[in-house]
Amino acid sequence: MQLSFIDWIVIALYFIFNLGVGLYLRKRATQSVSDFFVSGRNVTWWLAGTSMVATTFAADTPLVVSGLVAKNGIAGNWIWWSMVFSGILTVFFYAKLWRRAGVLTDCEFAEIRYSGKPAAFLRIFRAIYLGLPINLIIMGWVNLAIVKIMMLVLGINKIEALGIAIAIMFITASISTLSGLWGVLWTDLFQFVLKMGMVILLAVFAVNATGGMSSLISQLHAIDKARDPSSSILAMVPNLNSTWMPMITFFVFIAVNWWASWYPGAEPGGGGYIAQRIFSAKNEKHSLLATLWFNVAHYALRPWPWIIVALVAVVRLQHDASFLADPETGYIRILVSDLPAYLRGLMIAAFAAAYMSTIGTQLNWGASYLVNDVYRRLVPKKVEKHYVNFSQAITMVLMILSAIVTFYMDSIADAWRFLMAIGAGTGLVYILRWFWWRINAWSEISAMIAAFVVSLVLQFGFHFDENDPKQFAYLLLITVAFTTTVWLIVTYLTDSEPKEKLLSFYRRVRPNSTMWGPIAKEASDITPSKDGILNLINWISGVAMIYCFLFGLGQIILGSLPLGILFLIGGFVFGGIIFYQMNKRGWEVLSN
Repeated sequence: MQLSFIDWIVIALYFIFNLGVGLYLRKRATQSVSDFFVSGRNVTWWLAGTSMVATTFAADTPLVVSGLVAKNGIAGNWIWWSMVFSGILTVFFYAKLWRRAGVLTDCEFAEIRYSGKPAAFLRIFRAIYLGLPINLIIMGWVNLAIVKIMMLVLGINKIEALGIAIAIMFITASISTLSGLWGVLWTDLFQFVLKMGMVILLAVFAVNATGGMSSLISQLHAIDKARDPSSSILAMVPNLNSTWMPMITFFVFIAVNWWASWYPGAEPGGGGYIAQRIFSAKNEKHSLLATLWFNVAHYALRPWPWIIVALVAVVRLQHDASFLADPETGYIRILVSDLPAYLRGLMIAAFAAAYMSTIGTQLNWGASYLVNDVYRRLVPKKVEKHYVNFSQAITMVLMILSAIVTFYMDSIADAWRFLMAIGAGTGLVYILRWFWWRINAWSEISAMIAAFVVSLVLQFGFHFDENDPKQFAYLLLITVAFTTTVWLIVTYLTDSEPKEKLLSFYRRVRPNSTMWGPIAKEASDITPSKDGILNLINWISGVAMIYCFLFGLGQIILGSLPLGILFLIGGFVFGGIIFYQMNKRGWEVLSN
């Protein structure tokens, strides 16, 4: 794809604007570590929530969706659609608790919930584990996406494309080092509007170039007949007799994976950069609304422009050997062929925005762990400016290391599955640590070690293949069962946390008192929280609302107007239940 002089001007203006935002917010963000990493805890819900959405809309996401749809149809997206259960759980059970905790990172949670050397070890271990290897894997696949894009768009090789990615990452790191989370939040807002606008336009142009939606659907039906008449590319629920999503695998996604596995952006009980945005919110109400808006936009509103382009790629590139070898590139191939010349500069800027919004967050988030949870403990009692300067240096180091990881990475979807596998089994302890007083630091430590070891033994010792649907399902089930057994045994074989620490945590966070029996009785100055039923109703309603909106929009786009409207009505009904419940019993408390 040839870029004109005007295209390069548009791209340059995009980068200049982002740098300008960083410079403008520099003073506001560098007064303290709190300002740098959580924006002084003064962010409105719509800004924090949109930043969450922008962060998860990386350059890799349209490519992964294209690959999933090409291989398994629309229903292939259940690999991440199933995480709705976890996302809405965070909204109603955990957002307010994270905000009350008042921590700077979710790793810091360890030392307000647990005590002594085990708590200190857990905090430092999680910070290094998540801030370095896990964060570098995530940044590696995000980098890989922009590398693939540049290779196809500009016709260059991987080394040259990686050089461009490093240049863009350097600009992103500069913004992050200049203005911290404030810069990330405001550039995220601008970037989200730009990239959503461009992917919607691309979907429109791609469908028109294929003869319209009815023609696209007819051609997809013809492909279904040639491939497998028993299943449909357009089906939103998988055929449970299929080889790619048998009953056991679908069961694992719907009933186990979402609560049992740690995965960035959908951590059971919240965590990572989602928790970071929650910490930055003005109050508990803003933290809940931010997380709710994120889940609605992330799962229900955003996927369909990607899916439509992916379907176009299936029709137009079904005989293309390069596409069949790497279906993740289908999105870019349609972009190159169908996007009008006058929009190419804006589309490149949009992909740069998708890339920058995620990389900017990962750099800031990873640096927050390494500085606040590791370096600050090793080098205490320095002035705030010292820690801010070190944060800026660590941000640049993470940038360089992620480029090295990218060079050795080949598949984005494979990296997704690998992270799910090594995090399997840890989710339940993250969910229960807020609500069950008996859990201690050794519970978390044993869960993390057991999940990591068992997963690697199964994959490399017993040769379980995470890319094989059935083997992936059994890998998760075995890892979850073993890990859960290990951490429960460890919990009962070790002492509970000291009563003083448990009382301090209970008073600070005020969780539901049901499983805090002996501690809740002693904390007579705290009114027991009995919001379990309200949260459960809102969780069920929230999950139903998201799926109704997701399927409703899909049915309308694919031509089933009456069914689509019925789904949308259902979504609004469930949304109404949530807001009725919150207006009746919740908003006033959360606003305090």
